[in-house]
Amino acid sequence: MFSYWFFKLTFQVGVKVGVRTRGCNGLSYTLEYTKSKGDSDEEVVQDGVRVFIEKKAQLTLLGTEMDYIEDKLSSEFVFNNPNIKGTCGCGESFNI
Repeated sequence: MFSYWFFKLTFQVGVKVGVRTRGCNGLSYTLEYTKSKGDSDEEVVQDGVRVFIEKKAQLTLLGTEMDYIEDKLSSEFVFNNPNIKGTCGCGESFNI
């Protein structure tokens, strides 16, 4: 599923994951396609997909599982982060 979707974008080499200060609870995830690995990015390869983790997000994302879910009504990335202490009501931001 995810690898098929991702490889349709052949001009990119991976997905960069990070966190930013925003939302009502402090932090939210960022995702963007990237053409190269940053000097301080951590690289994870799973099922042929390259995921780059920004340096300042590495401790926040330590132990996090990321999945791509598709159903009849939506498609989205889902994060299971064991470091989260709380989330906002809408689920868009979190704190650790």
